[in-house]
Amino acid sequence: MFRGIRPLLRGSTYTGGLFASCGALASLALLPFAMLPGLVWRSAPYGAQMGLGLLVWAALIGAAGLARTTRRALVVAARRVLRVPLPDPVPVRSPGADRWRTPFWLLLHVALGWTAALVGGLLFIAAVTLPGGWLDAEAGVSLFGRTVRAEGGWSSWLMALGCALLGAAVCAAVTYALRWLAPRLLGPSAAERLALAAQRELRLAERNRLAHELHDSIGHTLTATTIQAAVAGELLAADPVAARGALRSIEESARAALEDLDYVLGVLREEKTETAPTRTLADLPELLDRLRHAGAVVEPDLSGDLAQVQGTLSRAAYRIVQEGLTNALRHGAGGPIEVRVAAGRDVLELAVVNRTGAAAGGFPTSGHGLPGLTERVRLLHGEIESGPDGPRRWRLAVRLPVRTSA
Repeated sequence: MFRGIRPLLRGSTYTGGLFASCGALASLALLPFAMLPGLVWRSAPYGAQMGLGLLVWAALIGAAGLARTTRRALVVAARRVLRVPLPDPVPVRSPGADRWRTPFWLLLHVALGWTAALVGGLLFIAAVTLPGGWLDAEAGVSLFGRTVRAEGGWSSWLMALGCALLGAAVCAAVTYALRWLAPRLLGPSAAERLALAAQRELRLAERNRLAHELHDSIGHTLTATTIQAAVAGELLAADPVAARGALRSIEESARAALEDLDYVLGVLREEKTETAPTRTLADLPELLDRLRHAGAVVEPDLSGDLAQVQGTLSRAAYRIVQEGLTNALRHGAGGPIEVRVAAGRDVLELAVVNRTGAAAGGFPTSGHGLPGLTERVRLLHGEIESGPDGPRRWRLAVRLPVRTSA
């Protein structure tokens, strides 16, 4: 029993009824235009004039729903007032059947609004005026030829309570109907759901790309900074000049990593950020210098015109070499790290070779480095090989097509 009357005690029930009534009142602005055909066709019977006026009124209400701005406003109103989770409309070309959903919603909204305003309003007015015969109000109910009238006393109070409950039930029914209809008529169509899914996929792909960027940049910086800090600590007393050089390298590495971090966090927060930091093959010598300040022995072999490698390919190549160097620092056993970059006319070849053995610093690993590299190379239609290269050597080799990726 209490479950049945619980909706009657909620404020949202009457908010929904008020929302429906506002739609009915808004439709009155179109009523003068709907009466024009009847004024022109004066010779028609009164019933025909009324029917024609109602048809024109309904057509005008439905036509108002064809505008995109109208649907957007209705979605926002239903989301805030009815508490229905509706996504914002997506601008797509919808089939004809989908275009008529919003006009149909408007017609039902207005019809339910007049039901709530007239029926519910009359019932609430009766509930207020009936008790004790206030304002000399009388009411009667006729059923199967028998009539019961409430002229005063307890019967008028009982009739008033019944009218109040019926009015509340009308509001609850109208609110329930609007909440049931809103997702079906104002919710996304099949074409909009596909567009929303495509947008979510693009956002997810962008976030995955940012995660790779963050892993490559911050992971490399933290690895190099840890080694540089250890070198600076050992040289602080014996060679202060070299120690200051290592500390300067730490500062440069941290500043570059902060730029990448600010950009990634700004995108994840959906804020306007500055232009994305562009690390390309042109920044490779600076990266190798920072590693030398960290105490690593790097043997670069750069050939070809690296300037011809531009855009996405150049940025991806830089990250691939950076990740290879990070893995060499983390898991290598010291010794020289060979870096080879060969820019050909059709193919860009990258290779990082290091000695294997016990990790120098016991760095923790997330296990995402090599899979992330493989995914990056796959998206660039390239080839990747990683594994032992003779005794106690590890080799990472990547081939990227220049024309396909540029």
